[in-house]
Amino acid sequence: MQRSEEERFYMTCRAAYLSVFRSSLVNMTSKDQLCSVLQQAGRNPSQKALDKYWPPGTKKLNFDDFCEILKKEKTAEPDQLMRIFKKFDTNCDGYISHDELSRILTSSGEKMSPKEVDEVFSLADVNKDGKLDYQYMFWLLESTVEQCQTAALEKLEADAKLKRQNFGNQLDNSPQSLESQPELPASEIQPRTEPETTQRKDSRSSSRPSSARSRRSPLSTAITMGSGSTKSGRLAEPKSLQDWHHTLMRGCFYLEEDGTIVSLQYRLIIPETTSIYLTIRPLNLSPIPDKPSPWMCVDTALYVVTGNETKEDSNLVCFTELRDKERFLWRGELNAGSYLLLPFTTGCRLMKRTRKTTTKTAQLVNRTQSGELELTKEFKAALSDIFEVIDLDGSGLLSLEEYNFFEQRTSGEKCDEDAWAICKENFDTRKNELTRQGFLELNLMEANDREGDPRDLWLTLEAMGYNRSLEMVEGKCSFFVFYCEDVKATLQAVHLDSGIKMLNSAVQRSITSKAEARSLKGHENVLVYTYKGESRISSVIANKSNQKVTVHINNEQSKNCVSSRGMSVFAVEVPARTKMVCQHVMALNEQQEWTYNCVETIIPSL
Repeated sequence: MQRSEEERFYMTCRAAYLSVFRSSLVNMTSKDQLCSVLQQAGRNPSQKALDKYWPPGTKKLNFDDFCEILKKEKTAEPDQLMRIFKKFDTNCDGYISHDELSRILTSSGEKMSPKEVDEVFSLADVNKDGKLDYQYMFWLLESTVEQCQTAALEKLEADAKLKRQNFGNQLDNSPQSLESQPELPASEIQPRTEPETTQRKDSRSSSRPSSARSRRSPLSTAITMGSGSTKSGRLAEPKSLQDWHHTLMRGCFYLEEDGTIVSLQYRLIIPETTSIYLTIRPLNLSPIPDKPSPWMCVDTALYVVTGNETKEDSNLVCFTELRDKERFLWRGELNAGSYLLLPFTTGCRLMKRTRKTTTKTAQLVNRTQSGELELTKEFKAALSDIFEVIDLDGSGLLSLEEYNFFEQRTSGEKCDEDAWAICKENFDTRKNELTRQGFLELNLMEANDREGDPRDLWLTLEAMGYNRSLEMVEGKCSFFVFYCEDVKATLQAVHLDSGIKMLNSAVQRSITSKAEARSLKGHENVLVYTYKGESRISSVIANKSNQKVTVHINNEQSKNCVSSRGMSVFAVEVPARTKMVCQHVMALNEQQEWTYNCVETIIPSL
């Protein structure tokens, strides 16, 4: 089967990783181990690069961390290496003297010791005449890299046991104790949606012998989704909706370096029982009607839970399950009380978009003819979009609270009342809040404080999800509208340290409350829940046994699909007595039919 570029990359990652470790579930515990794995993948990282990937305080990195590092650590271009060697070949005869090489390697870059220089020199001093044949050395380096990669891939292909273990280890799906997850009462959930599943003793998607398949007890799930399934006709909009009390709130999803997706949370207070109509959708920031923002295809949802902001325990009340084009909806009745609203995206399309490479770096500031600094047109446009995102209530002004969410995201600090008063004195404000023009003036001041050095400005942009071409590729904007029929609710943005775990728990419960549990044959204590929604398929693995289990996941027979895991073959390690989200799967192209075909297999403990 022809592999895509993405699959070939992950195969290279797994091959390199499994050349050093017995399983890709094993963590790297030292900088030396990271260096060894990178070298197996054909890279030659500098000490400076290793220090960057393994900063002080790092105790371990996993396989997924290694994959992300490998994307950043590029191989040296052959022409570039040759140019470097030729630069020091003063006689243009293809050789560099020992003294010249020693002077270079002991005085510049990552300085070597004389002993290390002698070891390097001995590799390519083929005539033993005190001259280094750098063309031979270049060939030696290039062939060694190729040999490492080839040997690792051959080992992976040849060893069937390793091949079955070539999976990732995503950390964003935190396990939850089974004891801490009561099922939702029947009165609080919609009728169960039955997935069209088939359980087979023999799956075509497996290339293992039948004896191995029966011993490993695979479970196969196949679901076919229709094309263009973006319209839900099961939830009518209330006829008098325009007369209901409503509140609009904005937010943004950010993709962190470790793959975690974070966002703000929202505190909702309802004074008395009332009917509710809740919608969430992507926020289009494009000024061009026929060219919407690129994240408009990214899915969204909103989970409503009850619980304490300082604790991870929470109870799922409802979530926006039904769909109408880009909108996801829920309608029902909520009792008086305090709730938390947790925005959610599967990450299927958000992660996919970040793989686009950047070819140029945009300019942020210019100097006028008089020598004064000014923001470039492109930078102003990006800042204007950022203003839209952090203007949570859509008022066109930034309050201190809204600005502080921006500060927390970009610098980890907060602006106090005194500093805010200074801002209001120096920048354009209205109603004691910062205008869009004032926000631009504030960033221009920062550029002036750094005398035009854009490094701090880039840190701000990168924290907000922008790449060096000023494209938002690691962020996605959305907004939701909360309608109350009889009363006016209070809605306020909050930042919860426990927000990710609370959301993960809510997502798990939404799946297990609506999907049938099926056990793997021979492993009655290992259950798989598969939920079929309007636009996604999600699964949870529950391990009721008293020991951890590792479940191998194979999506290779799926068609027109993308997984939140970013790969079609991986594994999930589920601790004893816990549940965890396995994956979310969506269509690559919603205008075409797509098929989810997943085979789950227990991997025996070594």
